Amino acid sequence: MDRALSTQLRKDLSDFKMIFLAGPRQVGKTTLAKSIYKTADYMNWDIDEDRTRILYKEFKKAPLWIFDEIHKYAKWRNYLKGIYDKTGNSQKILVTGSAKLDILRKGGDSLQGRYYFMRLMPLTFSELEMSTQKNVETLYHLSGFPEPFLKGSKTNANRWSRFYRQRIVREEIASNEQFNDLATIEIMYNRLPDLAGGTLSINSLAEDIQVSNKTLGKWIDALERLYAIFRISPFGGPKIKAIKKFQKLFFYDWNAVHNEGNRFENFIAVHLLKWVYYQQDINGRDLDLRYYRDKYDREVDFVIIEHNQPIYFVEAKLSDSSVTKGMRYLKSKFPDTNAAIVHLKGKKDYINEEGIAHMPAYKFLSKLV
Repeated sequence: MDRALSTQLRKDLSDFKMIFLAGPRQVGKTTLAKSIYKTADYMNWDIDEDRTRILYKEFKKAPLWIFDEIHKYAKWRNYLKGIYDKTGNSQKILVTGSAKLDILRKGGDSLQGRYYFMRLMPLTFSELEMSTQKNVETLYHLSGFPEPFLKGSKTNANRWSRFYRQRIVREEIASNEQFNDLATIEIMYNRLPDLAGGTLSINSLAEDIQVSNKTLGKWIDALERLYAIFRISPFGGPKIKAIKKFQKLFFYDWNAVHNEGNRFENFIAVHLLKWVYYQQDINGRDLDLRYYRDKYDREVDFVIIEHNQPIYFVEAKLSDSSVTKGMRYLKSKFPDTNAAIVHLKGKKDYINEEGIAHMPAYKFLSKLV
C-alpha cells in the first residue's frame, strides 16, 4: 500500500537532497524506502555484508542508495556528508532509522542544508482509507503496526506487542544505549502500559522500580529516542494556572495498553501526533501536541497549538459523554478554537450551543492523515 509520505518522498528525492526517514521499529520504513525505487541499493548496518560495503563504499549503480540503521556507526554524520558532497546532484540518498536521526534538527550539525527530515508513524484510519465506525473498532483492537494489523487477529496482536517490547529492550536499547541493567529496564518498560494516558511521575516510578530518579529519567529518555514511547507536555501559562511538572505518557503501539479507556486515549493520541508530525515535516507548520490540566482539576485530553496558540481541543471518550468542566473552561477562554468530544462507542453527532462538537471517532479521524 502507498503510505501518507510516499508522494512527498518521491518529490523530495527529485531535489537531490538526502532524506532522513525516522520512526518506530517495524513501522514500515524499510518497505516504504524500497517501494520508491525497485532497483534501489539497500544497505543495512546490522547485516555484516552490508556493513562491509558501507565502510568500503562499495555501492551498486542504482538510482537510489538506502542506508538503514547507519546511525549505529559512530561516524555516520561525517560519512554521509562526504558521500553527499562528492555525489552532489547525481545520486539520490535515503537514510532510515528507528532512533537518533531527529537530533540533527536541533541544529549545529555538519549535515545542515543537505537533507529533509520525515517521520513515519503507525498506520491510521485515514491512511488505511477506512470509512466506518466498525473500521475504527477493528484498528483500535489490533495495532497501527503493519504486521499485527494485516494479520487481523487480536490474539496475534497481543503476542506481537509483548514480543515487540522485549525486542525494544534486548535489541534496540542494547545496541543504541550504554545501559547495563537491561533486566530492570525491561521490568520498568512493562510497567509503563499501566501509566499510559496519565501523567508520568518519575519520583513514584523510580521508587516503585527501586532505582534513582536520575537513572530512571535516562531510561525514559532512551525509550523516547527509540520511538517506543512519547510524552506530551501541559499547555498553558501562569495566567491559566497550568501544571508544568508532569508530562503524559503514551505508546506508539496502543495495543500495549490494556485498560480500554486509556487505550482509546492512546489511540487518539497517536492519530493526533501523526497529523502534527505530518504538518511539521511536510508543510513546515509550527504545531505541537499538548494536554491541559490546572490546579482546579480541569482537564482536557489534547490541545493542538500553532505558534503557541490553541487551534483544537480534543477529548477522547469510550461512549457518549457530557462536556467536562475542563473543555467548557478552555472553550469559553478561547471561543474561536475548534473543540470536539470524540467517542468510540457513542451515537451522538452534533455541535452544542457552546460550539463543542460531539462526534463518533470515524468522523473525526477522517480529517487527519
